[in-house]
Amino acid sequence: MKPAIFAALGFALASLVACESIERLTLNQEQLDSVRVVTPDQVSYVPLNPARGDASPQAGVLWGDIREDVPSGVLLRFAEGFASPPHIHNITYRAVVISGEIHNDDPSAENMWMGPGTFWTQPAGEIHITSARPGLGGTAFLEILEGPYLVQPGDLAFDNGERPLNLVSSNMMWMSSDEFNGIEADALGAEIALLWGDLSGGELSGSMLKLPPGFAGNVWSLNEGIRAVTIQGEMTHAAPGRSSKTRLGPGGFFSSDEGVRHAISCDSQTECLIYVRTAGQFRVK
Repeated sequence: MKPAIFAALGFALASLVACESIERLTLNQEQLDSVRVVTPDQVSYVPLNPARGDASPQAGVLWGDIREDVPSGVLLRFAEGFASPPHIHNITYRAVVISGEIHNDDPSAENMWMGPGTFWTQPAGEIHITSARPGLGGTAFLEILEGPYLVQPGDLAFDNGERPLNLVSSNMMWMSSDEFNGIEADALGAEIALLWGDLSGGELSGSMLKLPPGFAGNVWSLNEGIRAVTIQGEMTHAAPGRSSKTRLGPGGFFSSDEGVRHAISCDSQTECLIYVRTAGQFRVK
């Protein structure tokens, strides 16, 4: 049998193990009803900046409402060669590149193209431009903790004391089960990088979870709940209360209240990256 066929069978078996490994825990109906799973093709898009219409990046809401004062997470699609005018935002946002290459910096800065897995922050009030590499375009996940998200002219710029950050995945501080107690010893190869916030107590945080090819296991939150966005790789997902397994490619999303164990497997031949947002600690087993 050819190596490629062995690999395919291995990934399929890992997927099956993950989806059959959901522990039979006692969950109430509210926990079961809280499970949401969204595939990339189920996301509906609208202009991020309605004033620019089709020239605007397109936004697909995963949770919340970027027009209101609530925490929100959206997918952004940038057309090939998109380039914004200098502008500011009224609130700080955080983002992760999913596909293509995106530039986000001061108007005078040379292009620094950020590829998939790159995390960046944009402080409120700081003038900047955003563009997508010609011939590629780009897709990113964007998160805000308060709203509404507004695009405002550069002459309204102000300094809120924060500084921007561009961080490629290879420069993140990755922790295994030896350094992070949220990853159990049997979760071989899983690693986490804390991007913002605090994983102790009940504080909000955003982390990147890295899973090796063929990984199969469970992830869940110990506190208020979990929201997770697939950044890189192909996964199979299953959870209590759902009758079927779901294939989640880049831009896929799952969430639930605390205590609900999500069975996931990394079916790619390269590592899978998942952005995980929780209030307090989460576990990988």
